[in-house]
Amino acid sequence: MADYQESDVPDQTGKTVFITGANTGIGYDTARVLALRGARVLLGCRDESKASDAIGKIQALKADAEVVWIPLDLASLDSIANAASLVSKESKLDALVNNAGVMTPPKSMTEDGFELQFGVNHLGHYALTGHLLPKLKEQQGARIVNVSSLAHRNGKIDYEDIHAEKRYSRMGRYSMSKFANILFTYELQRRLEAVGSPVISVACHPGGSATELGRHIPPLFALLLAPMSLIMNSSAQGALPTLMATTDADVSGGDYFGPMKMGEMRHSAQKVDTIGPAKDKADAAKLWQVSAELTGFEYSI
Repeated sequence: MADYQESDVPDQTGKTVFITGANTGIGYDTARVLALRGARVLLGCRDESKASDAIGKIQALKADAEVVWIPLDLASLDSIANAASLVSKESKLDALVNNAGVMTPPKSMTEDGFELQFGVNHLGHYALTGHLLPKLKEQQGARIVNVSSLAHRNGKIDYEDIHAEKRYSRMGRYSMSKFANILFTYELQRRLEAVGSPVISVACHPGGSATELGRHIPPLFALLLAPMSLIMNSSAQGALPTLMATTDADVSGGDYFGPMKMGEMRHSAQKVDTIGPAKDKADAAKLWQVSAELTGFEYSI
């Protein structure tokens, strides 16, 4: 199989893509490539100055690049609704890339009382996707791309302690949130297929990538991981599976993409597979119900 590269991303002129967490790391490099290929790219992020810096860097590469900041804090259901309202005013929306995330922070809660990692990485994107689904449905072939992680392989939804009130494991909760991304992707695709929707739901992961996402990793653990940085993907390399999932002509609903080498840790992009439990329909349906109850958001599919 030939290596997939940025140059394989087809012309995106006329397309509009909304990317969460797009001012840095994999989100930024996804935005950069799509904008350089002609897409109108909406950057969903909290900080206006960081968004402006990202926009400036992209427009330094392509002066007429259409890149717009959408204020978005995935730790706030109100902010999510406001961002979705802005995006829904766009003339069209071809893809939603649910990329933003937090990894292994000290225990903290969202504005709405959710454990931060599960709240931002899953519940925030669940709500955002639901708000934007009517807009996406206007476009034949529109895509929802959920950025998960190899950590999903160790994940399990702790329904008995959904807010981590009894115990909190930094990595355990991160793995749980990334496992939730996959369950959500598959359940959403099943629901879309059931009504013959023009929208598809897919997922991807960046492998091992050196980005700001790891800023909360405890110092001792980070020291042990330091040698791995020599072989990890750059954020640009880590963005390749996201770019493939978002733009490749051969993508089907329910597909999952990741790197090619070292057990999906690094290099290029290709279609890969999730662990078996991530395909559990009963678990996915339960997560969907819990997500709807917690966020107060019922989808209209």
